[in-house]
Amino acid sequence: MESKRIAAERAVDYIQDGMIVGLGTGSTAYWAIQKIGERVKNGLNIKAIATSNASDQLARELGIEIIEFKDIGSIDITIDGADEVTPNLDLIKGGGGALLREKIVAAASKRLIIVIDESKLVVTLGKFPLPVEVVPFGYEMTLRKLQYLECKVNLRMIADNLYVTDNGNYIIDCNFETIVNPIELHTELNLITGVVDNGLFLDMANDVIIGYMDGSIKELTFK
Repeated sequence: MESKRIAAERAVDYIQDGMIVGLGTGSTAYWAIQKIGERVKNGLNIKAIATSNASDQLARELGIEIIEFKDIGSIDITIDGADEVTPNLDLIKGGGGALLREKIVAAASKRLIIVIDESKLVVTLGKFPLPVEVVPFGYEMTLRKLQYLECKVNLRMIADNLYVTDNGNYIIDCNFETIVNPIELHTELNLITGVVDNGLFLDMANDVIIGYMDGSIKELTFK
């Protein structure tokens, strides 16, 4: 947890006065939002768009001004976490259930900074089950079509209840073990009727900040 915190706080150093900031979701983004709130309290003037109801609520509690997409043209910096990151900065996201909003915010951002601890670094994507957000209507059929892609599928649950995203959708976690061609898979997934989007974030991250257990930080930049 400490490694996530130090990496998240380093990412916040890149935020400047007057920026529009995208706020990620999850345990790593939590630390970034906390640090942003501290800087706002000390005079930082920014506005923000959150990727989940939970991040929205936390930001408001810390005095961060939340705005809507209708009020802006783009986002200057978004700080978010990831479930897996490769050396070329391809990502799997969505373990926290906010992949669709995270991708919308990331796509609108001039700079996407991903914050992780060292355990999230991988050579090839796929060991972490890939989240796929699907509409509730006919989800059983969508799930069967996902199985045709030769993965093990699990409808995400919380206790005995179906997990429902902030968008009112379901998530199907697809275990591929190894994703050989992420670009091809991304296209195949999104061509399935009933799929809203998936957790592959390809060619989107500009920087990755990695926190290590020994307290050190490493920064990777897309070239």
